[in-house]
Amino acid sequence: MPLETKRLILRNWTDADLEPFSEMCADHDVMKYFPSVLTNEESMDMARKIRSLISARDWGFWAVELKENSRFIGFVGLHVPKPYLPFSPCVEIGWRLSKEYWGNGYASEAAKASVDFGFSQLKLNEIVAFTAATNRPSIRVMERIGMSNTGLDFVHPDVPVNSELSHHVLFKISKSE
Repeated sequence: MPLETKRLILRNWTDADLEPFSEMCADHDVMKYFPSVLTNEESMDMARKIRSLISARDWGFWAVELKENSRFIGFVGLHVPKPYLPFSPCVEIGWRLSKEYWGNGYASEAAKASVDFGFSQLKLNEIVAFTAATNRPSIRVMERIGMSNTGLDFVHPDVPVNSELSHHVLFKISKSE
């Protein structure tokens, strides 16, 4: 079930998305707030997992394409994060866009549609988002879509403790907001 915004389509993944996704995940700028870039194999594994989760649930980290030219620009959507995070169980919103599409409001536009879907279709009461405390661009997207900082910072268990990326912030939005 694709979601549409004024400029974007959020949909399940196609085979044509895999190569640009792999290129995006190998870009050091795109992956700046992650422990490392992904190899082609790691990207393919991630894309297959995302696709299978969408097929099983009809929602997830949707592929995002521009309406004007059907070009894949990244992913945005909802996901159930790992159960050992300190605030689990929950549903998170996340995004990753190719850097050539940054600064156009696409992440916020697609994230708003995803939040609306989560509250209206999935009947969620709350959606969270988390990122490295140094990731100001993603924090700005969280704020733009109406999320607020919970103040419940945490050390991400999948990031080495001595990494500047280990300290994470947790944002949330509730249905009533």
